[in-house]
Parts: sequence; C-alpha cells; structure tokens
Amino acid sequence: MFIRYGYRIEFDVFQPMTILTALDLSAERQTDVIDEDWRMGGSGLSCQIFKDAFGNTRRRIEAAPGTVSLESVGTIYDTGYTDPWAPSARQVPAGELPTEVLPFLLGSRYCETDLLGSEAWMRFGHIEGGWARVQAVCDFVHSHLTFGYGFARPTRTAAEAYQERVGVCRDFTHLAVTLCRALNIPARYCNGYLGDIGVPFNPSPMDFNAWFEAYIGDQWYLFDARHNMPRIGRITVARGRDAADIPMLHSFGPHNLRRFEVMTEEVADPALRIAAE
Repeated sequence: MFIRYGYRIEFDVFQPMTILTALDLSAERQTDVIDEDWRMGGSGLSCQIFKDAFGNTRRRIEAAPGTVSLESVGTIYDTGYTDPWAPSARQVPAGELPTEVLPFLLGSRYCETDLLGSEAWMRFGHIEGGWARVQAVCDFVHSHLTFGYGFARPTRTAAEAYQERVGVCRDFTHLAVTLCRALNIPARYCNGYLGDIGVPFNPSPMDFNAWFEAYIGDQWYLFDARHNMPRIGRITVARGRDAADIPMLHSFGPHNLRRFEVMTEEVADPALRIAAE
C-alpha cells in the first residue's frame, strides 16, 4: 500500500532565532520513500541537517524575525501489515542487555522510575515473560488514563499522569515507558504518523502520534498504550528517552504558532496515478 504524509507549520518569531526540528522520517523508513518535497519559507533562513545522539535526522534553522513556514509532503511504500506481534519474546536479563540499550532503563525528564518503581513491581512483578509483561503494562495504562485533547499539558510527567488519570498520547506513552523501565525492561519513546487506516475514520484534526518500543527478545518491539491494538501504516519519525529528547519543534526564544496541520492517508499506487495522467 502507499501512504501520503506531511505537515504544514507556520509560526511567528520576534528576534533572530535558532530552531531545531525533529520532523524527518526515521532512517529505516527513508528507504521506503517514493517522493518527498520539503519547503521552508521566511526571511533570513538557513538550514543545516544533522544526526542527533539517538540517530534521528534533525534540522537546525536560523531565522530572522517574521513568519516562518515549514512544509513537507511525501509518499511512502508500506507493507500494509499490522504492527508486529511476538508473544513469545522473553525479557532479557539486565546482565545480557547490549550496552547501548542500558540508558533506556534509566529515569528521564518525563519518566520518573524512582516514583513509580514500587507500583510497577506490585502490579506486574508476578507476570512471566517479556511480551506478556509489557502488554499488561499497556492494558493497565490504556484503562487507567482517559484520553482527551483538552487534557494536553506539555509539563505533565508520567507520575502526574498516573495520579491525574488523564492525558494525550504522549502521557500514555510516558507512563508505559516508565513502568517498563521500572521493571528492568528497556523502553524508548517514539513519535510519528499514524492515520486512520483499517480503523473507523476520526473526524478530529490529525496530529502526530506517540508510542514506544520495548527491548525484549533481543530486539525492539513496538507497543501503543494509547490505542492498545495493532495498527496499519505507522510511520516512525524519531526516537528518544522521552518527549524532551525529540520535540517536533524547539525554538530558542519566544514564538507564536499560527498554523499546524498534519496529514497521513492511504493513496492509490503512484505508478498507476502517473499512468492515468
């Protein structure tokens, strides 16, 4: 299948400013891209592409005061399969974990493993198996939190989400990541595109989504505590310890958001479309 994806973001800056973005697709999905058009508008702009500490493609933009616009539209090939399912994947003992995975056992800005450790072991310590334990965490978070865009708060941590019992997809993800890490299961925060493919259409404005990956069975597996079901057409953009590592847009100074649109939907085979034209 083929998926059209993209975004349009416009914002005002009031002084010369450095802006970092985390909006480019992850490295493993770049090979599936059929076409992509990225544009930047505004005055005094320059752009430098670099890789961050987690291997994500980032852009450093230098902007002069005025309105800045960032736009990308692309088409990507997707298998059309749902997220992988591996119920026999075991939990890897800490002593056998690769060194590069160990940082994803530690607490981070939004994931306070020290505050939720006892709760994690009380609720999930008796569950055998890596996949079963992570899925139990997802089941709990999915039922414990109530989703609503009106509940969004950029400073909410996992412990606060646990107490308040509300949130958006990043809160579901932070809480699940924190509980997994407290159980000695490495977990990393992910964001990207997830359209209404294979599920009922949602008329709400589209947004970027958050989910996570847990290291079990000697590899990273995807989990989604917000939707808590295998989905089709997920496109990863970036990965980090939590949302603080991979904000879609980070400006080193004040800005005013004017427009924010996200699009992802299934489309016909581009080759067939071109032939028809």
